[in-house]
Amino acid sequence: MMFRNIFFVLIIILSGCDSEKQHSTDSKEISDEWNEVLNEARGKKVTWMMWQGDPYINEYVSSYVVPNVKEKFGIDLEIVSGQGNQIVSTLIAELEAGNSASELDMLWINGETFYQLRQIDALHGPFLNKLPNTDLIDFSNKFINKDFQQPIDGFECPWGNVQLALIYNKSKVDEPPKSLTELKVWMKNNPGQFTLSNDFTGITLLKSWMIGLSGNPQLFTGEFSEKVYAKYSEELWDYIREIKPYMWRGGNTFPANIAQMHQLFSNGELAFTMSNNDGEVDNKILQGLFPESSRSFVFNEGTIRNSHYLGIVEGSDNKEAAALVINFLISPEAQLHKMKPSVWGDGTVLAMNKLPDSVRVAFNSIEERKYAPDREEIYQHALEEPAPEYMIRLFEDFREKIIEE
Repeated sequence: MMFRNIFFVLIIILSGCDSEKQHSTDSKEISDEWNEVLNEARGKKVTWMMWQGDPYINEYVSSYVVPNVKEKFGIDLEIVSGQGNQIVSTLIAELEAGNSASELDMLWINGETFYQLRQIDALHGPFLNKLPNTDLIDFSNKFINKDFQQPIDGFECPWGNVQLALIYNKSKVDEPPKSLTELKVWMKNNPGQFTLSNDFTGITLLKSWMIGLSGNPQLFTGEFSEKVYAKYSEELWDYIREIKPYMWRGGNTFPANIAQMHQLFSNGELAFTMSNNDGEVDNKILQGLFPESSRSFVFNEGTIRNSHYLGIVEGSDNKEAAALVINFLISPEAQLHKMKPSVWGDGTVLAMNKLPDSVRVAFNSIEERKYAPDREEIYQHALEEPAPEYMIRLFEDFREKIIEE
């Protein structure tokens, strides 16, 4: 299995190779003096590995971020595609090869990848307290101040905050099912129009369902519990097995990623899709990808709400430049721009009460979402991300117990 193989390699590295420890000892630190960071960063090139599966996000980065950091700081920002397992594999390969410097400087990561990279000391830190704009982040928000139950400890920087939402075509679905029981009934009456993607988004939905089936989200806070996982994952698989025959293509195959699932929804083959961004339905309608009859909602049992983060590679020779780019990405101007539905619709990580009045007004004046639910309304159904082992296990077990069964 993909994740089992990664962890096998991790064990080998941790037990038999100290190259990553050498990195952490010899690596140059980012200066505590921001003026020195500015001077050191100017004219440097930063290579950023990030997920590139959404045209709006790609456009935000290429047309807004790249030219801004070039104009303001003289930094050449190069984007390379990669996420999760690809990031871990790339950095493991560099460590095994004993590379003196990484080809990557900066990463877009989530809790599962954060956990894996911390195991091999592949992330630089703590660096967060060295960024001036860190003071504006809303660390009182429990969905921002920890990542998959892990303290971020200054080794990654919050970048955006979102909640998983289901998207449906109201021309096909009069009233969307708001619970797992209602979904099961709907699927039996409308076979072939619902599925989930075999990627981060789909597994996040499975996590949400597993927590919802328990009836007690508190069971999933703190460290991973084998007992909790064994009990409620089995309830989840029983539920999936019951609805599997009524899934798209009889549950014999699943979309490989959320982009494929969006396309199936767009062409009418599916009545539902989903997104980790609760506001994505609006920008997909604006893109012309989704029909205007698309709407989104969350289950009464709740859905995962989390933040996405930015990290600096320990083996990078351009840490100051990467820090400068990250500081720009959490600036009020960059956060405001990406929060607009026509740009990205990504939730901000900034605390409104820490911003000047004029900036706060600008945030509050962003055009209201037309087709997505109100963020405050769905907040009451927000679930915390459980520890990373839950996701890793679900990825493996979904394949073994459902796909290959």
